[in-house]
Amino acid sequence: MADTFDFPQDLLDAQLELHQVQAELHALYARLPWSVEPMTGHGEDFWLPRLREDSPGHTDEEKNQVAELRARQLDLTVTVSCHDYWASCPGDVVKARSALKRAHEPEDESEGTAV
Repeated sequence: MADTFDFPQDLLDAQLELHQVQAELHALYARLPWSVEPMTGHGEDFWLPRLREDSPGHTDEEKNQVAELRARQLDLTVTVSCHDYWASCPGDVVKARSALKRAHEPEDESEGTAV
């Protein structure tokens, strides 16, 4: 039987927003050039030759987007990890923190059924 926790709504909201910000940051990194500064992707002057395309670097707008998302991610991480709920959390705090991370996932209805 899984432990259930009565998380306060502000903690649930902060965790959900943290997941959303992390997903936005991951998507942004995936579409940005590999180097923040303009850099050549080819060269024989290293112990392992590089085989990347040249990177034009990030624009100022892209740098600002990354900085804003990272700052928001840090703020939300502090909000979630230092929430007052943890001081009075009933039961195993480690299990509670793990449960909070999955609190917004849809429940698997097939769980516990034979295949």
